[in-house]
Amino acid sequence: MDVLRTASTMGRRLAGGTLACVLGLALASPGWAAPVAAPSLPPGAQPQDIDRLAARIQQTFSVPGMSVAIVKDGKVLFSKGYGVRALTKPDKADSETLFGIGSNTKAFTVAALSMLVDEGKLHWDDKVTDLLPGFRLYDPYVTRELTVRDLLSHRSGLGLGSGDLMLFPPSDFTRAEIIHNLRYLPPASSFRSKYAYDNLLYIVAGELIPKITGISWEQFVQTKILDRLGTGCAATLTLTGANHNVAAPHVVIDGKLAEVAPDPSTAYDPAGSIQCNANGMAAWANLQLAGGQLPDGSTLFSIARHKEMWTPQTIVPVSTSATNPQTRFRNYGLGWFIEDYDGALRVTHTGGLIGMVSYVSLLPEQHVGVVVLTNQQSGAAMSAMMQTLLDAFLHQPPSDWVAVLKARGAEQIKRAEAADRDAEAAIKTAGGQAFLPLDAYAGLYHDAWRGDVTVKKVGDKLRLVFSRTTDMQGDLQAMKGNVFAVRWDNRSLMADALVNFRTGLDGAVSGMTMAPLSPTTDFSFDFQDLDFKKVASGS
Repeated sequence: MDVLRTASTMGRRLAGGTLACVLGLALASPGWAAPVAAPSLPPGAQPQDIDRLAARIQQTFSVPGMSVAIVKDGKVLFSKGYGVRALTKPDKADSETLFGIGSNTKAFTVAALSMLVDEGKLHWDDKVTDLLPGFRLYDPYVTRELTVRDLLSHRSGLGLGSGDLMLFPPSDFTRAEIIHNLRYLPPASSFRSKYAYDNLLYIVAGELIPKITGISWEQFVQTKILDRLGTGCAATLTLTGANHNVAAPHVVIDGKLAEVAPDPSTAYDPAGSIQCNANGMAAWANLQLAGGQLPDGSTLFSIARHKEMWTPQTIVPVSTSATNPQTRFRNYGLGWFIEDYDGALRVTHTGGLIGMVSYVSLLPEQHVGVVVLTNQQSGAAMSAMMQTLLDAFLHQPPSDWVAVLKARGAEQIKRAEAADRDAEAAIKTAGGQAFLPLDAYAGLYHDAWRGDVTVKKVGDKLRLVFSRTTDMQGDLQAMKGNVFAVRWDNRSLMADALVNFRTGLDGAVSGMTMAPLSPTTDFSFDFQDLDFKKVASGS
């Protein structure tokens, strides 16, 4: 689950004139130019400025805890935690507190594969089926032609977040089942023609590591990357062990902040499982800005591999908004977004899990990296901190990003509430009467990739219950005809949906499709990709 937000002001041009020039400057060597003086924090990003901003962000966006790190010219200029690890406990968050970094894990998976490329055990353009013979996608042509590079660059033809309902909310799908079920997901576009962010193919990419090395993704990333960085970070929540300095996830439910249980699944580890802290992410940012070189002069991966990570692979559409009005280009490389920001090159990624979000931005020309970690799934909170700090380093006039993003969040809430009101209005207008007796809808339904759901008649209403997870069950409200709204019991999901039952020529219910109720629903709830067939009747 990812939130991509950028900030800039109008009227600046790309340094160097063209993307090619910018990339050539940024990637020429791992050492960059040696600073003539010790690096320092600019006005607007002084420790007292960050302290004040953090307090305001926490209060405005109901964030229990967060950490911030800043690096420049290979030095850690700032690393600090704020607030608490968990709402119900007094333990303070600090620079060693572990947060789930979500999809910022993807760059670590790319780094692991880069090490294998350096060793000659893998090539970016190897065919996936040559490495994993059982791998299949819906289209035989795409199955045959898909390369390792394609796994990492969001251009396979799968739709946005396709198949994520096997991952979120927490389920018991195994990694092997997820990879097998890819064959049932129809493409949303032609191969290599369109950007659409996905998580599942990074799971496939992670499986290349044990196939080639005999070592699990988790063990490889832990021992060969995280431990070498000396971060204290863990490849997955299960590896945090006896470390109790771990932040708990939080969400806002019906206007109130609540702590929720962390996701215990390990199936999506290569796409989003790493637990890291401000100090660890600072070391990671310095490694990236140094082209793969560690502080002792050794290399984790070569400058050639690093250049490939930051080379555009897929064009990403640029959307104009209040927070990125002047971004003129955006691309996806290998595990990183590459774009312009206030006239400078930015290499960036965000990450999101239920109750956690993270944000990493690297400015190669300025030799600057900024990291924001929070234990509340507020994209506005992390963006307000990130954009304020980047503006300071790029000497932009200060903007009140807290106010801007608060207003934008309020608009999103208004849209979600309007969708709910529209649904309620539709129910009232239609009288909330279904075409058929409720018993006609009850039964077992099956989707090829997501599995079974059950529609049960309980008293005078219907309930929808998904298999493989405890979080997706709720009452069905008749809207009109064969269309119902499902309200999940777990209100933290913020993902109520529409259910459209279909009938056959005999008038009997034969299946159902779904769609998000609100336009603000996270893309990982890909209800639109489901096509359930009724396999058994029952009450």
